[in-house]
Amino acid sequence: MNDHSVPPGVIQRGLYFDEIEVGARYLHRPGRTATETDNVLFSALTMNSQPLHLDAEWAAGSPFGERLVNSMWTLATMVGASVSQLTLGTLVAQLAMTDITFPAPLRHGDTLYTETEILGARRSASRPGQGIVTMRHTGRNQDGVVVASATRVALMWCREAARAGAPDAPESSEEV
Repeated sequence: MNDHSVPPGVIQRGLYFDEIEVGARYLHRPGRTATETDNVLFSALTMNSQPLHLDAEWAAGSPFGERLVNSMWTLATMVGASVSQLTLGTLVAQLAMTDITFPAPLRHGDTLYTETEILGARRSASRPGQGIVTMRHTGRNQDGVVVASATRVALMWCREAARAGAPDAPESSEEV
């Protein structure tokens, strides 16, 4: 290497379908502390005028005694936390989300920690170079209490499709 050469770079990416291991559990870090601003802005952006998220006086009279973080923010943040480790640049499409639950509230100031378990993986019968992955996202607060869970089905690229230059496949991220 001379003084003017550039060392190879590594592009961050998620996992290709062939790198997915059923039963693996991924802990996504860092966590994300939910702020009042997150909650109010997300609720406003999504046109959710539920007073449980926006009206402190109204929420004080609710069974929770205070405003709660919008559960859709919790769901979106759980999925988002998994992207860099699992699907960044390797996702073709999100196919489904099922079994979504919110067993405990997330409050302003709580920190959401997400983990993902791979439940299943199979090659697509109709889309060569792609596979279908089923995963369960679980969100816990700083005390370990489960505040949300969801099963997600995603269509993902296989490594050979990326290397073969399939249309819309991400470039292999070995070295650039």
